[in-house]
Amino acid sequence: MKGQLKINRFNSKVLKNNPLKDPYIRDILVYLPHNYSASVSKGYPAIFLLPSFGNNNYSAVRNDPFSLTIFQILDNLINNGKCGEMLIVIADCFNRFGGSQYLNSNAIGNYRDYFVKEIVPYVNSKYNISSNALLGKSSGGYGAVTIGMQFPKMFKAIAAHSFDSAFEYCYMADFPVAFKMLKEKGGPNKWLTYFWNKENKSEKKDFITLNVLSMAAHYSPRKKTDSSKIHIDLPFNSRTGQINERIWKKWKIHDPINMVNKFKHNLKNLKLLFFDCGIHDEFNLFIGTKVFSEKCKRFGISHEYMQYEGGHFNTAFRYFKSLPKIYSSLSK
Repeated sequence: MKGQLKINRFNSKVLKNNPLKDPYIRDILVYLPHNYSASVSKGYPAIFLLPSFGNNNYSAVRNDPFSLTIFQILDNLINNGKCGEMLIVIADCFNRFGGSQYLNSNAIGNYRDYFVKEIVPYVNSKYNISSNALLGKSSGGYGAVTIGMQFPKMFKAIAAHSFDSAFEYCYMADFPVAFKMLKEKGGPNKWLTYFWNKENKSEKKDFITLNVLSMAAHYSPRKKTDSSKIHIDLPFNSRTGQINERIWKKWKIHDPINMVNKFKHNLKNLKLLFFDCGIHDEFNLFIGTKVFSEKCKRFGISHEYMQYEGGHFNTAFRYFKSLPKIYSSLSK
């Protein structure tokens, strides 16, 4: 790694009274390129990387002996003349539900406000930044797309890898496992306590259940009545497993393919909208991303969509595609 990694301790007013009592003092990681200068007049593009579900800021950029980190990929691209110097910013939005969709929720906390109203202004004021971009994969890609389409003045470029979309294909297949696990343990509150008390938190059925609970906490939070309990509405009947159409409708409102029409003018104002997905994605996101692309075409939204040979996991190599596109769009 040729650049410098700065760790900024940030005390959040937005998260201070979050309902899960998760930490409100968190680290913001900022990667500065090798030749970074606070006085360069044109400034530097900044990429805000949103971690995927199951990751915080540190785990999102951890070293893997089988692949390069995003910092190493950027250095590689710069050295080979394929990309210019940029900052990479990684905020921590991890919570007791295992990850973030980067939404405001009275079941979790206002993480969208935390990111948009605190993190971005703080970083922009502290470092020599000319423009902002959003980048993410999976849940992080979902955050990049949905935040980007709502805040086009703040973010001029979006790059998203395998982002959550077409919810009926990417979430519903997990409902039977979650239904069984939650019923076995006596409901969401008891299951969540059971999970965090386990020594082994890596079992697939637990990850699936945690993911379903997290999505419910983001898409269908319930009004707070008792501070000792989590406040979510499940998209299925907890006794029979039957789909609750009223709650499922709430989830679908947040599906990016159903948001395009409302935010089409914002999407047209972006300098870059790039997204891709592996054709063997285990969560069927190759369907949702394709539908999203078709909707963008219908509304005349300029974008670039790619499918590639691969699945949902171990896809950091795709940053070799997205980073140069972000730099090129923000340096024009």
